[in-house]
Amino acid sequence: MAKVKGAIVVDFEKCKGCEICVVSCPADVIEMTKEVNAKGYHFAYAAKPDDCTGCANCAIVCPDGVITVYKIKIVVEKIA
Repeated sequence: MAKVKGAIVVDFEKCKGCEICVVSCPADVIEMTKEVNAKGYHFAYAAKPDDCTGCANCAIVCPDGVITVYKIKIVVEKIA
């Protein structure tokens, strides 16, 4: 049996902190940092990376295209 796990990578130097990805994430994975990037914006990051399902909603709605989503299949074996 396989389970799909997701992971996001945010190009934080290009993120403008619009927070659209935060509200679009059904698993509440993404939050904004308290730090700022070189342009002075708070940027998005995966605050709860273990909860990411790889749905890619965040990447789809990102107006600047700074989020990349990866999906990994994890094989779960049942022990009899």
